[in-house]
Amino acid sequence: MTKQCFTAVTLLLTLLLGTQSWAQKSDPVLFIIEDAPVKVSEFRYIYDKTNGDNANYSKASLEEYMDLYVKFKLKVQKAKDMQLDTISSLQQELAGYRQQLADSYLLDREVTDRLIEQAYERQTQDADISHVLLRVPANATPEDTLTIYKRMQSIQQELNNGKTFEQLATTYSEDPSSKNKGGRVGFITAVLPSGFYELESTAYELPLGQVSDIVRSGFGYHLVKVNERRAARGMIEVAHILIRKDKDGSNRERAQQVAQKVYDELRGGMNFEEAVKRYSEDQLTAGKNGYLGEFGINKYEDAFEDAAFSIAEDGGIVGPVETKAGFHIIKRISKKGIQPFNEIKGRLEQKIRQDERFQLAVNSMVNRIKKDAGFRENEKALMTFKDTLSSDFTTFRWRAPEEASKIDLFTLGNAYNVTVGDFLSYAQSAARQRINLGREGKTIPEVVDVLYQEFQKERVLKYEEAQLENKYPDFKALMREYEEGILLFEATKRLVWDKASQDTVGLRQFYDKNNSNYMWEDRIVVTSYTISSGGAAQLEEIREYAETRTMEETLAKFNKGDKERIQATQKTVERGRNKQLDALEWSVGTLGKSRVDRDSQLVAFDKIESVVPPQSKSLSEARGYVVADYQDYLEKEWVKELKEEYDVKVNKRVFNKMVKK
Repeated sequence: MTKQCFTAVTLLLTLLLGTQSWAQKSDPVLFIIEDAPVKVSEFRYIYDKTNGDNANYSKASLEEYMDLYVKFKLKVQKAKDMQLDTISSLQQELAGYRQQLADSYLLDREVTDRLIEQAYERQTQDADISHVLLRVPANATPEDTLTIYKRMQSIQQELNNGKTFEQLATTYSEDPSSKNKGGRVGFITAVLPSGFYELESTAYELPLGQVSDIVRSGFGYHLVKVNERRAARGMIEVAHILIRKDKDGSNRERAQQVAQKVYDELRGGMNFEEAVKRYSEDQLTAGKNGYLGEFGINKYEDAFEDAAFSIAEDGGIVGPVETKAGFHIIKRISKKGIQPFNEIKGRLEQKIRQDERFQLAVNSMVNRIKKDAGFRENEKALMTFKDTLSSDFTTFRWRAPEEASKIDLFTLGNAYNVTVGDFLSYAQSAARQRINLGREGKTIPEVVDVLYQEFQKERVLKYEEAQLENKYPDFKALMREYEEGILLFEATKRLVWDKASQDTVGLRQFYDKNNSNYMWEDRIVVTSYTISSGGAAQLEEIREYAETRTMEETLAKFNKGDKERIQATQKTVERGRNKQLDALEWSVGTLGKSRVDRDSQLVAFDKIESVVPPQSKSLSEARGYVVADYQDYLEKEWVKELKEEYDVKVNKRVFNKMVKK
């Protein structure tokens, strides 16, 4: 079933069915069809979702929707009694939908959404940090990495023995940009690049003034201190005027005086763009009215950024501001705060899914699932498997034994068992990964461990996906929605749509009884003449002749020999279908005005040959309309039959409690 068909059919959505009792106070039953109850929570969910802002809970609105929903449930009940839910193709379609939904649902629910919210919350603040950094080269061996880690532990011990953080940063840090400032990096803002999530988390979660435990990043090992957090500055767009100073500072006083003079002239009313042209010594921006563009924090020197972000309104200026380059007068063009969550969510998700934090969060979720499900592992079975392997394991030649081992490798919950045979089948299918790991120099046991961790993660997520209906009511609602949609589609197709198009006897009987509903309006038979360029000079003669002659006579007169001066087509046109013809007097012999055809640039005109009064359309002429109306008729008859076949009980007291006005 296509999504379009599903959308057209499932005007109504469904949620959880409750127990069969009327009387649960927290969620009473609204109505029952046979033995299947529908609770208030289900109806409210459907009513709200379908009506949106128009869900006003008026009595008229509720009654109208109640009628629709009861009809929907009657059709679904009939589909189940027809045992359509046992058809393998429909079961496969439902299973495919569930897999597709579950694949994204679990990660979105437990990982992506949480990380997006976390990143957005962090973006509302800038964090001022200091650090001690010991770099770990990208190609460092495990032994080298451990040595660097132990060095950081000794620095940490010196801190505990009384050395100040600033002393340690100055002495040991391998960050040349911050070590001479006592390790002060300055303000940073989320989201940091991939490989720096732990550093980012420390910057936003560590209490102010405290020093962190050892933190790993893409650079190496850090000790981090958070000095301050402030509301995020966002983005600012500026232009500037620069009066340069010499590198040795010999002209500093003169540059400052010139900058102050420029600033005073601007305050006195001088145009900023004119001042740029006259005074600015920044050759890169002078030709662009001093435009520097849009930036956030850490693009320029602190003094420049602090001054720029201090400007209170667009068009305001500040200065002179001293940097290493010289003295600046800065003009604010625009400023953007943190964008609303809904506007930035998509971009944050794209960043996060490509970041290490995503896999870290997935791993954390997997560990949580294992703990909650009482994960039990047969380590001996895994070791036994390792002992059976030879060097063939990291080649394409290796195959899992034909008789799959049924020994449990690990279990989750009460009845989710994963066998050694399951893992061997996985390992065989992962041939490329096995071979690549071998080429990287990993030993056979190390290759097995890598594959096993991936396999374990995959199976743990499958276990959790199987629990989604029990854990998340909204997931169960989505699955029920699709299941009932499939059943409704199939039942309607069999009992209404197919019958309407294939039951020729019934369709004929329906047409004969209702043929007055399928009428032609007034029609005309019209001939359209097109005159070639060679016959344009005879236009008036042709028009005059055609007015009282038939199409055949007109063509015979003017298309003599091998000269085809006229072409003609004839068609029947219903009133209201052609504005140009509707404007004519509908009488035999009426000629339309001559016109030039847009495509061919040839002259053309129309002639009314006859007027056909209103009359019934034949079944073949009206077939599309008749089939559609017959479908509606069959569906109404079907609903009548369902109401007679099934017992529907509505709890009026519960219904009336939902009415708000």
